[in-house]
Amino acid sequence: MAALTINSTQRMPSGYEIPLLGYGVYQTPADVASDVVQRALKVGYRHVDSAVAYRNEAPSAEGMKRSGVPREELFFTTKIPPKDMNYDNTKAHIEKTLKITGLDYVDLYLLHAPYGGKQNRLGAWKALVEAVEAGKIRSIGVSNYGVHHLDELEAYIEKDGGGKGGVLSVNQIELHPWLPRRDIVEWCQKRGVVLEAYSPLVRANKSEDPLLVPLANKYGKTTSQILLRWSLQKGFVPLPKSVTPSRIEENAQLYDFELTKEEMVQLDLTVYEPCAWDPTTLQD
Repeated sequence: MAALTINSTQRMPSGYEIPLLGYGVYQTPADVASDVVQRALKVGYRHVDSAVAYRNEAPSAEGMKRSGVPREELFFTTKIPPKDMNYDNTKAHIEKTLKITGLDYVDLYLLHAPYGGKQNRLGAWKALVEAVEAGKIRSIGVSNYGVHHLDELEAYIEKDGGGKGGVLSVNQIELHPWLPRRDIVEWCQKRGVVLEAYSPLVRANKSEDPLLVPLANKYGKTTSQILLRWSLQKGFVPLPKSVTPSRIEENAQLYDFELTKEEMVQLDLTVYEPCAWDPTTLQD
């Protein structure tokens, strides 16, 4: 595989590039979000993953502006709240995001979860598509979508044809060796849809796991760094989060080692152990 660097990107179906390493601000208090985002950007991150539900869009965007890094080099993601999944709410949230962040456009706007039923999900998607056409959003996608949700959206997109149904660029789901989600991964990779991995560090539940400790010792890395490197080598976009400066820096030090094919196979587990919620199984 080509050598990865902190500047590595992946082209999305929309045609835009997404930085392979993201900085997540889930549960980051609004009063520290600006400072920690600035710290992450100073370390070399260029991708900030927020959400309306996180209540830190504005300070996260402020941190981007105060970082001194040109806007065109930065990538900002946010998400429509799970409980607001319909056309009108989505339009309102897009306008509010642009207003409170002061951004001219959002790089990536996602539907946070497949809630609300089919018609509301598709209505929310329609609003995202219209915002892309209006130049308010560059790329759009979903989060926590299972294969049946993805099939539903694909059918809608194909029915509209001519690009009017929109372009699905990303599915952001919980991904790590203990939740490999092969069915979702296969669906997305077959279509070139980028897979973003949240909770890539398994919320520190596996920091002393016997599968990871020998690899950490071998490479002189932490088990967190082993997990993030695994994610990168799988072709995912991991979104580690931390408000601790040393951890923010540590989570970006992933480019001076590479797991072997055999080691990747060792971490190729067939288990289902989510550490967060799992809306991908929602059936409504």
